[in-house]
Amino acid sequence: MHDMVLSDVSISALDGSPLPDLDGRTVLVVNVASRCGLTPQYSALEQLQERYADRGLTVLGVPCNQFGGQEPGSPEEIATFCSATYGVSFPLTEKVDVNGAGRHPLYERLTATPDDTGTAGDVQWNFEKFLVGPDGTVLRRFRPRTEPGSDEVVAAVEAALPR
Repeated sequence: MHDMVLSDVSISALDGSPLPDLDGRTVLVVNVASRCGLTPQYSALEQLQERYADRGLTVLGVPCNQFGGQEPGSPEEIATFCSATYGVSFPLTEKVDVNGAGRHPLYERLTATPDDTGTAGDVQWNFEKFLVGPDGTVLRRFRPRTEPGSDEVVAAVEAALPR
């Protein structure tokens, strides 16, 4: 039984429109923020998107304001920041909570996945990454400080691309 993490969870794009169809694609889901010390990871995330998009990868940014209030902006402000500052071309979702009582259903599923040390549960900070395979299975969880361009992440992405 596969847990289709993305296909049967309702989440809108940042502008309120439907997200692009992600079925059959490898998706790197990342909770993002515009005012975090880790915000420069947007550059490496965009590089992953550009490098692997035509091979079936979509980076999916999920804005969240739960960590130090570092994503306070409106959808328009977030979109402008990402586009103007980092040239982000990958889709962004509506702003959601990833932890706590108001946790979005997407993150109910994602946070059940342990990281490489076997620890599941709450997202630690901005820029935590979940790698979801083409069949909808959560394959890996990378904590915030793991750089998107690291050998570890790149190798996991390459191994998870649709065949």
